[in-house]
Amino acid sequence: MKQADVLIVGGGIVGSVLAKGLIELTSLSVVLVDAQAQTNQQGVNPREDKRVIALAKRTVNELTAMGVPLQTLAEQNPGKIEHIEVSDKGWLGMTLLDCATFNLDSFGQVVSLAALTQQVEAQTANDKVTHIAPACVTEIHRTADHVDVRLDTGDLWRTKLIILADGGHSPLAEQVGIYRQKESYEQVAIVANVHTQKPHNNRAYERFTPNGPLAFLPFDSDIAGKKAKGNGFSVVWTVTPKTAQSLLALPQDEFMAQLQQSFGYRQGVITSVSDVVSYPLSLSYTDSVYAHRTLVVGNAAQTLHPIAGQGFNLALRDIVTVVNQLKGSADPGNYSILREYGKLRDADRKNTIALTDTLVRTFSNSHFPLVLARNCGLLALNIVPNVKRAFVKQTTGFASKTANAAG
Repeated sequence: MKQADVLIVGGGIVGSVLAKGLIELTSLSVVLVDAQAQTNQQGVNPREDKRVIALAKRTVNELTAMGVPLQTLAEQNPGKIEHIEVSDKGWLGMTLLDCATFNLDSFGQVVSLAALTQQVEAQTANDKVTHIAPACVTEIHRTADHVDVRLDTGDLWRTKLIILADGGHSPLAEQVGIYRQKESYEQVAIVANVHTQKPHNNRAYERFTPNGPLAFLPFDSDIAGKKAKGNGFSVVWTVTPKTAQSLLALPQDEFMAQLQQSFGYRQGVITSVSDVVSYPLSLSYTDSVYAHRTLVVGNAAQTLHPIAGQGFNLALRDIVTVVNQLKGSADPGNYSILREYGKLRDADRKNTIALTDTLVRTFSNSHFPLVLARNCGLLALNIVPNVKRAFVKQTTGFASKTANAAG
């Protein structure tokens, strides 16, 4: 039987960053059990995921404190968000946000999920993490003082704490008495990269359309061998399953025309589009984030709609809280530590879930009184400083009271 202080299940971006944070900022021994070929809840291997993610400003700070090489990714693709425009197609409601107004150098950074995963994995491979791959957990047996974990490789590990970072489809949480609620939004996210006629100037867009929310994030991708030069975007287009089926069946030029019609001409003409992928959207969350000698983090704890780009940013705050709680601990699985983790994550978790869920239901509805109310809300958000400041604090991650992992 082999031993370690902490055993993490899940070798995707969340598990890898958590392992790195624990190694960088605590004295605990860490094992990372990685299925490798396992896909996430959208059926995509994280090492091949074509999506990009918008890292909130606080997330950028926390990852940098953990030694994650974001500068390398920034050199490959700057992807800074300095301005955000939120609008409702066909209506007057609009909000404009400028990072300088809030004394920030940016609202965050847009990065390739696959590139970020590969960067962190490369670093954890060189750190003191015991990385076991490919391997899956077949059995968990908890006692008062430890957890015995059996792998499909035949290995048996004894640890003081097991952390589940294996996504929203894993049955392991239920095995330890943590149960999940799930609700489909009856929506599909269509993801692609585009090049536009005009430069993005580090501006991101959230556009609400009759078909669903449409996000354009500044990201200079390579399409058909041509690299964008300050005029590229990553697109997340939320539509109904029926609309998605129709859009995905269109030839590329017709798909581009439909996208142009929904987004408008703020960036001039959309000149090219990459291959398109799609995945269904749902809200799922566990009834608790801890059990006896067990924690759940990231998508294993909550899977959100991408409408406000909060999923990974919320997961990173999970990670920071775990690392802070385990600093200097001789027994990382002590119940008082896990209970305190649950208390610290409760408000941020509930507020972020409520924010994204409310936005989905408010802006995916064509009922006239609701349309009128949300446009009034957008106008208020644009002209009332306190409302705008509160919104920015929540979406950039600074509303949470979690302490910085570096301090």
